[in-house]
Amino acid sequence: MNGTGNGVRAPYHAVSEWLGTQPLDGLKQKLLEAETMFRRTGITFAVYGSEEAAERLIPFDIIPRIISAEEWRRLTAGIEQRVRALNAFMYDIYHRQEILKAGKVPEELVIANSAFVPEMMGVEPPLGIYSHIIGIDIVRTSENDFFVLEDNTRTPSGVSYMLENRETMMHMFPDLFAKNRVAPVEDYPENLLKTLESVAPRGLDREPTIALLTPGQYNSAYFEHSFLADQMGVELVEGHDLTVIDGSLQMKTTQGPRQIDVLYRRIDDDFLDPLVFRADSVLGVPGLFDLYRSGRVTIVNAPGGGIADDKAIYSYIPEIIKFYTGRAPILQNVPTYNCRRPDDLKYVLEHLSELVVKEVHGSGGYGMLVGPTASGAEIEAFRRKLEANASNYIAQPTLALSTCPTLVEAGVAPRHLDLRPFVLFGDEVRLTAGGLTRVALRAGSLVVNSSQGGGTKDTWVLQD
Repeated sequence: MNGTGNGVRAPYHAVSEWLGTQPLDGLKQKLLEAETMFRRTGITFAVYGSEEAAERLIPFDIIPRIISAEEWRRLTAGIEQRVRALNAFMYDIYHRQEILKAGKVPEELVIANSAFVPEMMGVEPPLGIYSHIIGIDIVRTSENDFFVLEDNTRTPSGVSYMLENRETMMHMFPDLFAKNRVAPVEDYPENLLKTLESVAPRGLDREPTIALLTPGQYNSAYFEHSFLADQMGVELVEGHDLTVIDGSLQMKTTQGPRQIDVLYRRIDDDFLDPLVFRADSVLGVPGLFDLYRSGRVTIVNAPGGGIADDKAIYSYIPEIIKFYTGRAPILQNVPTYNCRRPDDLKYVLEHLSELVVKEVHGSGGYGMLVGPTASGAEIEAFRRKLEANASNYIAQPTLALSTCPTLVEAGVAPRHLDLRPFVLFGDEVRLTAGGLTRVALRAGSLVVNSSQGGGTKDTWVLQD
């Protein structure tokens, strides 16, 4: 909000003035009201392995994160470029593999990758698109530069919190919205439905029937699954609700079977079809993959999309963008050391106390080392992991992440944050203005994940 310390940045003028008039007790009371609203709505997040309650509220901060119209235009251009390049990469990998032949990405990094799905070779997804719903995690440094921290091309979550955060803020602070021209986010479910309809199998003589496939109520993001199905007006189904009959995917209803044309799945590849992937899966549908491969049903996102967001591939994304678009990336990667390279590994082992080290298949803030805040014992334990299996890790410098005013027990204080814009890609690219801002609530912490104690904020993109 204060930029480099020389005064409040223009996008924050109205919010800064508002904060200056708010007593701390009043702000804390508003925070309690927000928590009550979330609890009544049932917005919870499951934390696996937690000794506390299985379901908990994601902490919410009432001070919005603000992005100017000019900043958003730059982000939009970079995000769209990246999404198109990632899908071009996936199509190429499962077809001619020109980028591997050109030596731009090591072949063994793709073919031997656990996220690569050989069964997808030669499959033609509708419109040639693999990842229709993508979350791009973006950080901003104290120098005001945006960087992409990671891509989420499998089953990105969090959009329901973006929508509920906005509804809560508009309910509690209508006067603050009146002073700011904030771009809307509530059209996301409508745009998601349009995107799903646009990738339905060709040749249908009726409106496509869409269903959202969930692992069930014990999944950490089940609230979001039911929320999105309700908002779109589509059926929420589990694997046992579906069956393959006479070459089509059928949903069991009280009126008899009903054909499903587009399946928005929120389960991982391994569990989609026990006849092709994990034989012990009870979450998927036997025969589903053969239907998909023959073009009789569309799976969103497509199987095999994880090859594009694997952290080992991440360091090659700038080359991938150049290869498929012919242009330099608009949004840069965070500099990354790939520990499978001997020189990179040597540097990482010598500088563990300065770096953030991540598992290439990790997510949710698990399995990582934040060197500057780690103990000596934690660093040495991670050193042994690296020496035992270096190819399983990447490392990045500890960025001086930007901060945003956040309400904490002692008052308003700076806390580090990131941003996950949600991109929809079907007949066109649809990008909601804003996204999910995640904030590290502990002083000095760089880990924003909800599973690690992070919270969320409403994200305001100001209109011209």
